[in-house]
Order: sequence, then structure tokens, then C-alpha cells
Amino acid sequence: MIIDKLYNVVEEKGMVCLGLDPNINYIPEEIKEKYQDIDEVIFQFNKKIINCTMDIVAIYKPQIAFYEAFGLKGLKAYSRTLEYIKSMNNLTIGDVKRGDISTTASMYGKGHFTGDFEADFITLNPFMGYDTIEPYLPYLKDGNKGVFVLLRTSNKGAKDIQYMESKGEKIYYHIGDKLNEMAKEFMGSCGYSSLGLVVGGTHTDEAIDIRKRYPNLYFLIPGYNTQGASGEDVNLYLNDLNGGVINSSRGIIYAYIKEKDGFKNFEFLTRKAVLDMRKDIGFVERVEK
Repeated sequence: MIIDKLYNVVEEKGMVCLGLDPNINYIPEEIKEKYQDIDEVIFQFNKKIINCTMDIVAIYKPQIAFYEAFGLKGLKAYSRTLEYIKSMNNLTIGDVKRGDISTTASMYGKGHFTGDFEADFITLNPFMGYDTIEPYLPYLKDGNKGVFVLLRTSNKGAKDIQYMESKGEKIYYHIGDKLNEMAKEFMGSCGYSSLGLVVGGTHTDEAIDIRKRYPNLYFLIPGYNTQGASGEDVNLYLNDLNGGVINSSRGIIYAYIKEKDGFKNFEFLTRKAVLDMRKDIGFVERVEK
């Protein structure tokens, strides 16, 4: 099952999920001068990052908004990026956060689990109800695909809705309990389900409770570094450095900007950002032992 593949990759390479969120304003001028078409600029930037990190990154997560903003050519870059990662035998999360129902959701499933935009996992938003999840479940039954469903996110506005209480508990616990039941049908041999949760790493007060409450759900954990969560914070959501992947985007793909003549050392600086992140969370120390 796809969750077993992810679990094994994390054991080998660490828990870094690298967000490929290309902002044209921060892509090196050297790349923009060499390639004229925006789809080629974005793809070559992504390819450069992938090539120097594929052995130390568990999974890549392109956020589709950064590609949709450039229309058809942007989506071409999105498709080429997913295809290239697959050709390198690496895993992908299509960060699309779909949240519709019925035949619309079925078409989203077809669009992001097959064809030009095919990814191994996608992100979903459950706030219209659990029938937003059901159309994707046949892909999970086949064992080849997985989803990460929003539970409690890393942004400040998470408290506007997710922290509201019903029957004495926060809304996100009611959602998590229902998803936990649904997830039992898609368990891998690693002890985790292919139906996982998006759990922001910035609110650490509940981290231990959330991890204990959902021991068999794999987490996609945003919020590290630029959003304020430390390596120690996000480690609380893991089980012995597995059980989740920690996302970082800007902190890695724009690491070159922080250094003089950064483009000349682009690969070194990008790779170093990943290695530093793994070390901060504790992976390097475990491997060395």
C-alpha cells in the first residue's frame, strides 16, 4: 500500500516533506534568463531542487495554487513536476485541498489520482461533510493512493472554526474521531492508514493528546520554520521519528537567497537546508547511532 511505501521511505530518508511552491519573484534570475516560457522556468527551478534533494527528502508536495496562477502553462509545469518526481521513484502529495461532494468530488479524484495531474496523495477539506471524502475512497481501497484530510491547521485562523466546541470537545476532535473510524478500512502493514490527517505543528499544547488519540493515522505536518514551529515542536507529532512527514517550503527552496552568490551554490545550500531540518528534528542523530 502507498502508506507502507511512505513509511519505509521516511525510515530511510527522514521525515522531510518538501513543498514545491515556486514564487516567480524568488526564482533565480539565471533560470529566468535562460528559459523564456513560464512553464519551463518553473519546471527547471523545481527540477534543480528535486535533483539535489531526492535522496534526503521523503516526499514532495507541490501546492497547485502556485501553478494555477499562471494558467495553462503553470498547470503544464505542475504536471511535468509530478511526472518528473515519479520518474525518479519519489513520492508526491498534490496539495489541492478539494472539498466538494458527489460527482464533483469524483471528478476531482479522477483529475488528481489519474492522468496529467496524478499524485500519490492529495489533500482534502472535510468541512462540507464526510461525503466530501467518500468519492476518493475507492482509490484508497486499491492501495495505490492516499489522502491527507484537514484536521487542525497551522494558521492563526484555525481557532476561528476548528477550536469551537461541541458536546464539550473541540470540533477538530469530532472530525478526527469520524475520520479515524473511516481510516480503519485502509490500514497498511506498517500500522498506519492511507487516510491520514493534516495537523499543524504550531499549536503544541494539544500535540501529545492528538498523537495518542490517533495512533494509526499518518500526519502531514505543516508549520515548521517560517510559520514558527521548531524541530522540538513538530517532533511531538511523530512516533519515533515516523508516523508523519514535516513540510517545509520557503525555508528550503529559497535557502539560496540568504547567501551572497547563492545561485552559484544553489544545490549545496538547498541540500544543506534539508539536512539542517532533519538534524533539528532528530533524524541525523538517530542514523548516526
